[in-house]
Amino acid sequence: MKTRMEEIYSSYEGKVEEIFVNESSYVYEWEKLMMIRKNNGELEKVAIGISGNIRLVNVVVGQQVNTDTLLVKLEDDLLITGCE
Repeated sequence: MKTRMEEIYSSYEGKVEEIFVNESSYVYEWEKLMMIRKNNGELEKVAIGISGNIRLVNVVVGQQVNTDTLLVKLEDDLLITGCE
C-alpha cells in the first residue's frame, strides 16, 4: 500500500490545551487531533482531512505554538473515503 508523510503545522498562535493522539494512533479524516487555546482565549480544534498513522507528536500540553510550529507528522494511507 502506498503512503505519504504529511507534516501538520498549527493554524493558530496560542497554547496546546489537550492532545488526543499519540505516536501509535490511527486517525480518520477530520478526527480531532488536539485543542489549542488561541491568544484571544478562543478554543480551537485541530483536525485534518486525511487519514493515516501518527508518526510524531511534536508538542506537549501547555506548549506555546505559532503558525511555524510542527504539531504532528502523519503517514497518509491515501485511502479515499466517501462522505454524505
